[in-house]
Amino acid sequence: MAVDRIKLCEVSDLSTEKGYRVSFFVPPLAVFLTEDGAVHVLDDTCTHQNAALSDGWVDGCIVECPLHMSRFDLRTGEVDAPPAELPVRVHAAVIVNGEVWVTLSQEAPNLPPGVRPRS
Repeated sequence: MAVDRIKLCEVSDLSTEKGYRVSFFVPPLAVFLTEDGAVHVLDDTCTHQNAALSDGWVDGCIVECPLHMSRFDLRTGEVDAPPAELPVRVHAAVIVNGEVWVTLSQEAPNLPPGVRPRS
């Protein structure tokens, strides 16, 4: 089964200082532009509690959750600092002609306690 790419935004919409939230997905997505020009897309929900990672602080390839300072690797989604224990889901992103396109992961999201994806 072929998986389609979806346009998320323009690269010009992004900043290396903060994330960009795309809320028309469940869970929402966070798009990050790193200083090396790479784009990373992951679920925009911290796995510890319901907080938007796009509102967090970016340092290199790490984003820190604004709520309790859990840190996640933008490349892998792995937890870099607690209190989160589960990684966030990462989606494959490419830049084509100045546009950010994503192929959504087929894995189930790791959502915080009490947060459920809508059907």
